Amino acid sequence: MAARRYVHPRPGDDLASIAERELPGVEGAADQLLSWNLPLAARLGTKRSASVLPSDLVFVEPPLPPSSSAPT
Repeated sequence: MAARRYVHPRPGDDLASIAERELPGVEGAADQLLSWNLPLAARLGTKRSASVLPSDLVFVEPPLPPSSSAPT
């Protein structure tokens, strides 16, 4: 079973610093992270510079497509 790549925040991280580290050179990287991490988006709202919690799990890639081998 495939799994999405994720990171745990480092001390002092916010969404922007994670986006810069994990998605270098990607325009709108913080927005992409929010779209892939809806619980974070709900908690942070418009405060994207707010610190994330050390216990947060931040997906750094989009959701995987559904498996074609799953029963229909």
